[in-house]
Amino acid sequence: MKQTLNFLIQSFTGFVATTTTWTVAMIGFDQSFLMSSLYAIGGGITAFFLAKGITFTMFLKQNQLSRKEYRYIKHHVKDANIKIKRLRKALFTIRNVSSIKQNVEIYRVVTKIYSITKKEPKRFYLAESFYYSHLDSLVELSERYAFLASQPKKNVELASSLSETRQTISSLADTLEKDLHDILSKDIDQLHFELDVAKLSIDKSMKNNK
Repeated sequence: MKQTLNFLIQSFTGFVATTTTWTVAMIGFDQSFLMSSLYAIGGGITAFFLAKGITFTMFLKQNQLSRKEYRYIKHHVKDANIKIKRLRKALFTIRNVSSIKQNVEIYRVVTKIYSITKKEPKRFYLAESFYYSHLDSLVELSERYAFLASQPKKNVELASSLSETRQTISSLADTLEKDLHDILSKDIDQLHFELDVAKLSIDKSMKNNK
């Protein structure tokens, strides 16, 4: 939503610059229609990218990030998006009815962590374990499980491997919940603080009414 708003602001700035430049060139400096249009296009493009640079700088300042840090985080988030697509394919390839609910929950938590980090890059540092380790393990295990589960004939050894893999995926699901909790830890603490303040306010109000 914020990216869309920024784009609209940048586009509006470019439009205003284009029309203003064309008017000034055409009327103020008595330029031809063609030259005025060329100046207007140049002015509009320049204004658009200037506005884009300003909004990006404000975004970095708001998230307390340097350009280098943002590029680093953006790279990992982009890489994670590719892995999440692989995970989705693997999870929803598995036809085991007992696993469907857990697979849906795993995918929900993973996409939630991803979307929060993409929106607020600073939180990447609260979910480093997810991006550096947990997501990779989950993707590899899910793909392997989906492949083995699709085999038409299953012997005892294969069934045992599937069971063990499923248990490991279940453990990773719990780990993902912790990753999500870590990334939301500040919000949870803030909520508890606001609840405590609200309770104190209610208690004070009740005492005053007695």
